[in-house]
This record gives sequence, structure tokens and C-alpha cells, in this order.
Amino acid sequence: MQIIRIVMTWLCCILASIICRIHPTFLLILLFSLKGLDVRAQLFDQDSLKLISRQFAFTEGPAVDKDGNIYFTDQPNNKIWKYNTEGRLSLFKDSAGRANGLYFNHRGQLLACADEKNEIWSISQDGKVTVLLSDVDGKKLNGPNDLWIDKKGGIYFTDPYYQRDYWTRKKPEIEGQKVYYLPPGKGKKPIVVADDVAKPNGIVGSPDGKYLYVADRVRNKTYRYTIESNGKLSGQKAVIDQGSDGMTLDNQGNIYLTGKGVSIYSPIGILIGHIEIKEPWTSNVCFGGKDRTNLFITASTAIYCLPMWTKGVE
Repeated sequence: MQIIRIVMTWLCCILASIICRIHPTFLLILLFSLKGLDVRAQLFDQDSLKLISRQFAFTEGPAVDKDGNIYFTDQPNNKIWKYNTEGRLSLFKDSAGRANGLYFNHRGQLLACADEKNEIWSISQDGKVTVLLSDVDGKKLNGPNDLWIDKKGGIYFTDPYYQRDYWTRKKPEIEGQKVYYLPPGKGKKPIVVADDVAKPNGIVGSPDGKYLYVADRVRNKTYRYTIESNGKLSGQKAVIDQGSDGMTLDNQGNIYLTGKGVSIYSPIGILIGHIEIKEPWTSNVCFGGKDRTNLFITASTAIYCLPMWTKGVE
């Protein structure tokens, strides 16, 4: 890998000296392209992909705790599983509210998009459930799908509508499919922070708390918003022409999107890598392990792990 980096750097220097006098804009594009090739070579080795287990109906929502353990859902079977840093798989919670997206808050509580009754849950380590949100002005949410928690403890979550066979209702009670923010503190009400999306799904925020990324499955776009001091969002910008079921970021600012395998984009939206997953659908991703260098991938009936040459930020 060191040889590749040296060669690419050498090429960049030579091309820069030749082209910079001719066309600066072309030079910028060329440098980003070469950098993309360099990053692609450094990110992962496809042959290192490891199947952890295939015993589920449909896996979703991987989340990492402070120790690096991974929790994920088997939504059709209504369970949450744990895969610890020692490589042991165990059942964390049965009757899990048909949980979908998961995320740990700063107090070590597992937050879940509990799709069965369209609620947001907080789950303690002994499995005790606290319902944080059950409705908006007396109306059921469409179906909380994915969530991210800011440094204050506020919760951003997407609320698309996917008809479930275990629901009695056949249509949404709330008009539109939106992104909400639930401020920290008991009794707080959620606010709509993005209604300029068609079907929001995957969501993640930058570690500095400046930006929120939201994937739109209908428009096949991933948007970046600026997070304001009051939790509201501004400045929608389409950074990637691809939607996603779930997503994560690494410490280089690269964006990992799911669907057919895992597509990796640079912070400016250039495709720099693709992890092939031989499953019908790849739902979500999360970095885990003691040093956050393993990428855990939920895909159809399975969960995978891939060692990375970069780190997660969650």
C-alpha cells in the first residue's frame, strides 16, 4: 500500500506542474480523482469480509456501545441481538417492539425505533423499556426508521411510511414523511426539522455536530443539512446521487451508504469504494470493535464484519 501511495503522490506532483498553467479547474478534478483511487486502495480488502451468522429473518439497525459491542435487530422475529468484542453472539432482548434503527446515547442506553407501535424507546442494559415518544399531537408516527443522537442528547429520527403486515391501520395518520428532532428533557415535544424530503430513511450526523446526513429513498439522494444551535436544520444540499437504507461515517469524513452492498463516498460525494455483499439487500452499517476499525454490515438474513483501514466515529 505504501508503494501505491508514493506512486500516486508522484503522479499528482508531475501532473500538477504540467496542467496547472493550462486549466486549474481540470487540475482540481484530476487531483480529486487520483486521491479517490488512493483512498480506495487503502480502505479495505474485499477478501477479508467475514460472515458472522446467517440465522435471521431480516437484519437491521446495527449500533455500537462505548465498549465496541454491536447490537442489531431481527425485525420480523422481533428480537435485538448482541455481538460482543470477543466474538460471541447472544440474544439481548426478545419482544423488542419490532425495533428497526438503533443508537446508543451518552448514558449507555440503547435507543430504538420501535416500529410495532410507532414509538421511540430507550432500553436499559437489563432490558427495561422506557417509551420516549408515542405520538405527535395525538397522531401515530408513520413508522420511525432510523435515528441519530446529538451531544445534547437530542434525537433526530426519520419517519417514512412502509406498510407493515402487523399493523391494523392501512394508511398514515400524519401527512408527509419527515425528519423530526426530539429535544432532550422530559416532556419535550418533537419538532419537524425537514419536510423537504420524499421518503427519508438512513440518517447520521457528523461527530462535530455541524451536519446531518439524510438519505431519501424515493429521490435516490443523500442530503446534507447544517445543524443550527436550536436543533433545527438549514441549507439542504444533495451531496450524493444515491439514497440509502442506513449509513455511517468514518474518521476521514467518508460516507457509507447501503443497498446493493456498501458504497463509500468521499466527503465531497465522489465514489471511492464499494464493498460487495452477496445478499439480496444490504440494510445498514456501523463501525465497532474495541478500536472501531471493524465495519459491521447487516444484510438480509445475515450479519457480516469487515476489517477496515479507517475508523468509525460513533
